[in-house]
Amino acid sequence: RCSISDEETNGKNSTASLNDFSDPVYKEIAVTNGYINRMSRDELRSKLEEFKLETRGVKDVLKKRLKNYYKKQKLMQKEAINGGGYYDYICVVDFEATCEEGNPPEFIHEIIEFPIVLLNTHTLEIEDTFQQYVKPEINPKLSNFCISLTGITQDIVDKADTFPQVLQNVIEWMRQRELGTKYSYSMLTDGSWDMSKFLNIQCRNSRIKYPSFAKKWINIRKSYGNFYKVPRNQTKLTAMLENLGMNYDGRPHSGLDDSKNIARIAIRMLQDGCELRVNEKMHAGQLMTVSSLAPLEGAPAPLMPRYRN
Repeated sequence: RCSISDEETNGKNSTASLNDFSDPVYKEIAVTNGYINRMSRDELRSKLEEFKLETRGVKDVLKKRLKNYYKKQKLMQKEAINGGGYYDYICVVDFEATCEEGNPPEFIHEIIEFPIVLLNTHTLEIEDTFQQYVKPEINPKLSNFCISLTGITQDIVDKADTFPQVLQNVIEWMRQRELGTKYSYSMLTDGSWDMSKFLNIQCRNSRIKYPSFAKKWINIRKSYGNFYKVPRNQTKLTAMLENLGMNYDGRPHSGLDDSKNIARIAIRMLQDGCELRVNEKMHAGQLMTVSSLAPLEGAPAPLMPRYRN
């Protein structure tokens, strides 16, 4: 008897009272999966269209989408869905930071754009966005390379607030949306660097402690690779979009546009049956992996961190 793990019993697709995989429903799912594996791309698209599901994407994505649809339908017939076990919102963040061509080792990166895209996991829609530019203080003059890459001009950052004030504005925006109080939520990034490097360095430079709400997050590259079974070199933003049959919307390396495109990937993954879970965290200033078997916990209500001595 093979007990269902915590990973499989948490969230919307919970099957908590299905005690083991000997249940006949899993045999039905396995038979259906075998049938789907033998379908051509045109057959997959036709069946997805029949169920009013997205038909774009490479063949492996289409197979995964159809399998998860059938699995969800079978388990819904067997058990009532536990709707209270997942985040209400996902906050997608993709910082832009100062940079130089080649990024010399001694160069100190400073955040110059702080965007958030608020994804409602119940409606699977982008509900709201936040964007503010940030005035760098260590290297206040942007390099030509940085301006060309991000589209952020010197005039924009000269007029912007410094990071502590922008972080305070971020926290106020999140509190107004009752994140961490009325609604559960998690942060989500495209890779590890946004939190473990850029935010970590910025907080040290601004002499403030690392904010508690950003200590754990979903690294969507890891989630995407594990869910669709693709190698790491296929988890860059443009590759993920392409494999899902989508084009990039907006200007690359605009923090807000990048965040919106990452949110589009997250929406598609949720539609395809993926339960996006926290998989990375900062602990004692170090980047660490969070086990997929860890309890699903939302981020705390955002508070302004204290200043360092």
